[in-house]
Amino acid sequence: MRLKSMILMLGIVTFAAAQPLQDKLRARIAEFPGTVSLYAKNLDTGTAVGIRESDPVRTASTIKLPIMMAVFDAVDRRQATWTEPLTVTAAEKVGGTGIIGSEISDGVHLPLRDVIHLMIVISDNTATNMILERFPADAVNAYLDKIGIRTTRALRRMRDDESVVGLSVAGKLPQNQEYGLGVSTPRDMVTILEKLQRGEIVNADASREMIAILRRCRDDSGIRRRLRGISVANKTGSNNSFRSDVGIAYSNNGPIAMAISVGGISQVDNTPDNVGCLLIADLAKMLVDGLGAH
Repeated sequence: MRLKSMILMLGIVTFAAAQPLQDKLRARIAEFPGTVSLYAKNLDTGTAVGIRESDPVRTASTIKLPIMMAVFDAVDRRQATWTEPLTVTAAEKVGGTGIIGSEISDGVHLPLRDVIHLMIVISDNTATNMILERFPADAVNAYLDKIGIRTTRALRRMRDDESVVGLSVAGKLPQNQEYGLGVSTPRDMVTILEKLQRGEIVNADASREMIAILRRCRDDSGIRRRLRGISVANKTGSNNSFRSDVGIAYSNNGPIAMAISVGGISQVDNTPDNVGCLLIADLAKMLVDGLGAH
């Protein structure tokens, strides 16, 4: 009974500590005409804050994090090797971010590990298709099921046009048609990040290596933008009307895991100063300052 009371009291204290922060977040979000979903947690103290944190959101390229995790698991189970060659083909080439589609000739063989690095560090879309050709979206979802993540789903491969290729079982469901490449929730993404930080994704060595790859993400338009001097391991995502960023900010007061999704951006703007990027940057700074203070 005493233990139950202590747990209840801890939850009340944690909520009370996060409430002023949530008020600040809501005030900043009120300036934006679209929708915002977020969840963040200090992984040392357990203090957390969320706004629409369990609402399904499109992932865009943040789904590349679970894709990477599934590949690490396949290598650990000896279903693949890091030196295994993946072939660049015209069928997998797409535009958007990356260099393979525009700079690498068809028929070139790239090691699996290098393709993973390109998929995460520069968010190479063709690299993602090459990975999903070898490890289909259903395999990614099976791995997510294995670790208890059942809301996040990889739905299909990436395309330049409106065609749909490589649909997973989840991708064929009518309720998932609006999400594109993948669907998740901010809470799911923070749970994944927490598992990574605790060394629970595949194993401790694999988790450390994946965090090291995320630390090299080149996109600093969102979470990283206003956190100069703080190491961040993250993955961004975007389309014309949407921006997202999921990552861990290693503050002096503990690692802060966060996932922020911003939708309903009315003007197409592919610059780092997109209103969605600026909003994510402001919210991330508030989250690190607020959750790191307790």
